[in-house]
Amino acid sequence: MRRSGIRLLAAVVGGALLLAGCGGDGESPARPTAEGLAARGAPAKAVPHGKGSEVPDDFNGDGARDLVLDDLAHQGHGDDPGIGIVYGGRAGLVPDTRHLLTARADGARTKGELPAAFESEAACDLDGDGFTDLVVSTDPPYDGQGQPPVPLQLLFGSPKGLTGTAVKLQVPARARLGNDWPDQPVCGDFDGDGAQDLVLHASGAHLSFLRGPFTHRGEPRAAAAPLAAPGNELVTGGPAVDVNRDGYDDLVVREEAGASRGGLVLGGPEGPRRTGALLPAGTDTAFGTFRGGRAVDAALPGPRGIALRYDVPGTARASLAVRAATVRTGDLDGDGRSELVVTGGGSGEVWIYRGRAAGLAANATATLVPAGGSGPVQVLKVADFDGDRRADVVVRTSTGRGTDRVRVYRGVRNGDLVERKPGLTFSTTMFASR
Repeated sequence: MRRSGIRLLAAVVGGALLLAGCGGDGESPARPTAEGLAARGAPAKAVPHGKGSEVPDDFNGDGARDLVLDDLAHQGHGDDPGIGIVYGGRAGLVPDTRHLLTARADGARTKGELPAAFESEAACDLDGDGFTDLVVSTDPPYDGQGQPPVPLQLLFGSPKGLTGTAVKLQVPARARLGNDWPDQPVCGDFDGDGAQDLVLHASGAHLSFLRGPFTHRGEPRAAAAPLAAPGNELVTGGPAVDVNRDGYDDLVVREEAGASRGGLVLGGPEGPRRTGALLPAGTDTAFGTFRGGRAVDAALPGPRGIALRYDVPGTARASLAVRAATVRTGDLDGDGRSELVVTGGGSGEVWIYRGRAAGLAANATATLVPAGGSGPVQVLKVADFDGDRRADVVVRTSTGRGTDRVRVYRGVRNGDLVERKPGLTFSTTMFASR
């Protein structure tokens, strides 16, 4: 018996495929940086109350997108501090409105024991109340006998944000298979009924489909026997994507080891049960509308560069001759076409390729080189945080000795695609002040 190593790879389109004054390091002099707040031990401000919204990642339902942060910077070699939530406002993220989630304060017990791990996995409105909920991966106690407990827990959004103790996700026995951990959740509306569902890895090349909405006890509306997917041991992940625009979100699965071929699992009235087109070998998959319109395109980084598939599962193909660590998509300039945001591993650079009617530009249109980092740069999110219908790029760099910097580069309409200097800079060490 073992914990499965799968990573569910997916991408949602639903209506969300189109993602949509500075100091010396980009901080606004009008308000202190979050780094300054943390250094002085300033308490976090109260989360503004919302009434519910359809904005993604809006845990308090005030219409502003929020940011989830894992792997918080901290001193020493102790346990991970937990999950950080930075809440948004009308002008974008507000680091002094924040919330730290920990296993000790927020986790559900199993056999009287708190989980040893607490990491975010997916975010969507599972109960349909207008407040985004958070799916958390834990490591519950297990003696190795029989089927292991479900490691996933749910934190429900509310007018006050993510409050209250988590509940354990209930996976009915009929939806389980083998003795793998049911994990690696993917959110999406796979059966087209308007409610958010979850797909989990069951075992080997099988997936569990849990129909939403979910109760506050963690129970799905319905669940059926695990379904077979193309491949052997699967990797899946990301949000989900309605690739063929039929009203049902679809899922991408691929072989786990290294750069491997992927396949589409298409949603339908009974959920994700039809096998779709195969995709070329890659280590990741990002979907966007690089040429505008309704056609969905894909970027797949691999050992020889980034393979592009236009009008998936169509045959129009291209490639970018660049080695990529991760790829993300978002409409940075608001022209209706997605840009491709690429990190190159240890280079400390982020490259941005412009979407055009003929497809992605062959060369990077913009390059971000965040200053002061001591390791690879991470692209945490490409999404619209300030409500201007242009996606922003959130990156993080390590500054050594248990510190880091998170920078938000806002999307712009001009040729630069993003601000040359970040509009906001903060450190995740601020969560240590809880």
